[in-house]
Amino acid sequence: MSHTIQISVRPLVEYVFRSGSITSGFRTATTLSEGTRAHQQVQREYGEQDQKEVHLEAEIPFKDLIFAVEGRCDGLIIGDGNGPVMIDEIKSTSGNLDEIHEDTYPVHWAQAQMYAYMYAKLHSAKEMSVQLTYFQIPAGDMKRFKRTFSYEELEQFVQEVVAAYAPYAYLLRDHARQRDMSIKELAFPFPAYRAGQRKLMGAVYKTIGESRRLFAKAPTGIGKTISTLFPTIKAMGEGTVQRIYYLTAKTITRTAAEEAVALMESGGLHMHTVTLTAKDKICFGEEEGCGQDSCIFSEGYYDRINGAILDLLENETTMTRPVIEAYARKHQVCPFEFSLDAAYAADAVICDYNYVYDPRVSFKRLPEEVKKRSVVLVDEAHNLVDRARSMFSAELRKSMFLNIQRAYKEANPGLYQATKKVNNRFIIFRKVSGEEERIVGTHQPELMDELLEEFVMHAEAELVTGKSGDEVDELLECYFAAQAYLRISKLYDERFVTYAEMEGNEVFLKLFCLDPSYLLQQAGKNYRSTVLFSATLTPLMYYRDMLGAEEDDYSLSIPSPFSHEQLDVRLMPVSTRYKDRDRSKDVIVDMLDKLVKEHPVNTLIFLPSYPYMQAIYDAFIKLNPELQTQVQGHAMREEERELFLSSYQANAEVPLIGFAVMGGIFSEGIDLKGARLESVVVVGVGLPQLSFENDIIKDYFDRNEKNGYDYAYVYPGMNKVLQAGGRLIRSEEDRGTLVLVDDRFQNRPYHLLLPEEWRNYKRI
Repeated sequence: MSHTIQISVRPLVEYVFRSGSITSGFRTATTLSEGTRAHQQVQREYGEQDQKEVHLEAEIPFKDLIFAVEGRCDGLIIGDGNGPVMIDEIKSTSGNLDEIHEDTYPVHWAQAQMYAYMYAKLHSAKEMSVQLTYFQIPAGDMKRFKRTFSYEELEQFVQEVVAAYAPYAYLLRDHARQRDMSIKELAFPFPAYRAGQRKLMGAVYKTIGESRRLFAKAPTGIGKTISTLFPTIKAMGEGTVQRIYYLTAKTITRTAAEEAVALMESGGLHMHTVTLTAKDKICFGEEEGCGQDSCIFSEGYYDRINGAILDLLENETTMTRPVIEAYARKHQVCPFEFSLDAAYAADAVICDYNYVYDPRVSFKRLPEEVKKRSVVLVDEAHNLVDRARSMFSAELRKSMFLNIQRAYKEANPGLYQATKKVNNRFIIFRKVSGEEERIVGTHQPELMDELLEEFVMHAEAELVTGKSGDEVDELLECYFAAQAYLRISKLYDERFVTYAEMEGNEVFLKLFCLDPSYLLQQAGKNYRSTVLFSATLTPLMYYRDMLGAEEDDYSLSIPSPFSHEQLDVRLMPVSTRYKDRDRSKDVIVDMLDKLVKEHPVNTLIFLPSYPYMQAIYDAFIKLNPELQTQVQGHAMREEERELFLSSYQANAEVPLIGFAVMGGIFSEGIDLKGARLESVVVVGVGLPQLSFENDIIKDYFDRNEKNGYDYAYVYPGMNKVLQAGGRLIRSEEDRGTLVLVDDRFQNRPYHLLLPEEWRNYKRI
């Protein structure tokens, strides 16, 4: 029985013909619009009979495989009908055309020859011409190479291509059969379901079956990770789902997903799962041969990557960071690029939000047909609101361009002039502002896009020369900032504002996304289903609104599975407002002193800011110098975070009192079960600081007939409170004391946002 491989032309030929190195430092990143513009300029020269953007497809048998190949060729030159039909493959470049020769890029010839074969097979053509057209940006110069092939030559070439791809295809086919069989036999990995767990799993399964989205508020301790992954994996075994993207905001929640997959593997699951780690964390250091200008893991990367991927997929299923690093060293390939290439072959990918939602780094090579059969699981989805605002915003500083202008005045007059125009535009902002330190508007700055596009083209031409030095690093940083701005400017609509801040000679310009809901909706719309879940999607209507829910999307709210007896909730109604903090400090410290003496257990105390935390800690330690304490530090390294958490031991002789920042790295996603943590204190209602940007958000939602103060301050603040308090009860056996410190918890708007099991508090 034959097995069909659905594949597009480009990934097929790239797999077979990619060779050489990953360009270190700068890689040409010509924007999509520039590439499209180059294509259009070339296509304008076509005759009346010629066609552009022609969809082609063909079935190519090879042994017991059938390759169903499709693609879209740039141009089909019919001409006067006397000669063979010609395939035109157009490539835009900012590099020097003199450096491109006929055989510089075999992969481009391969792509064009595949299209030529597909057209010839469909139209019974005995001969085809193939042309490569290289278009230089910004000059508009062109260079062309042309070859003619008989149908037999094309057919032989195509057979060689699919033969080279076949080992990879067989590996994926055999793995898919083994995976599906293992999923059919996979049992739920726990002896019993927790309260609400079966309901969540049923909702996830139904959502995937109906290609919908689900917004699920599921309490801490229900087992959200396994409750979302298990039904999605079951749907994969039935053929409904091809790939799973499990998105997290923090490394610590990524571990929970890895552990859930490992647990199912111990029950027989056979599935390829790749974890993506940020480039700055996973790249090897200079001592291993990974330098900025030369890197042994990047040199010749494409000559070794296919063998590395085959080795990895044949021998591993759960591909966590240590596994990726081990195989990267074995095959001498860049671990970050290796993990990305592995992700395109995996069944499940555990990664950060930005791989799906951020327009700058999302999976660019993911075919639409795969996307349509993929499910996105968004863990701790409450974090996505602020992250999305950041992803869909862009900012520039005048000083960046002034520095480039000065550095390249003599070295590159074209780049100098382009940068000077951008810098002059910033000078106009400053003059227009007069005495104002800030300007806020609902339109993009005039001419800025055009000036930045000109700068980007000149910067790219300079960067591809491969020079190095401090001025090149500065140019690269400025180039990427300009590219990000141009990308976001194309998304700009009524949900954005533009603001400029002036300080001395500096001008800061930002395209600020206030409401990310529409862009999140658009980024996720081509996936089969999205499940967004968190213990703190409260209030649900706010998160549905901010995360882009549509009317027919599902919502689910599951009550806590834990009993009221497990949690002793206390409220201390004192003011922690900024102006009252000095006045209330002593009474809070006195309460903490009594608490740790009444309950000498492991305790975690959350405060709204670093300075406030330090002030409370210093006063507390004066009263209790003998106690074992620890404090969250600024920008802690990963090993420091792990040490902070591992210090909480269940059987410690002396209890540990920890101080941390609400909304920080220790207030969500950590799991200190049982006696590891038996007391939590949350000081304040978590409101973000009053700020210029938060006030812009407030005013925007007020204008749109919503409660702006709640949207900008109350809901995000109370989410931090719920997350911090949620560290306490993690299982049916846990018991603990939760102390809420702030008089506002008694006020109706805040009181109603508390979980039901917290509302029956005792006043201190």
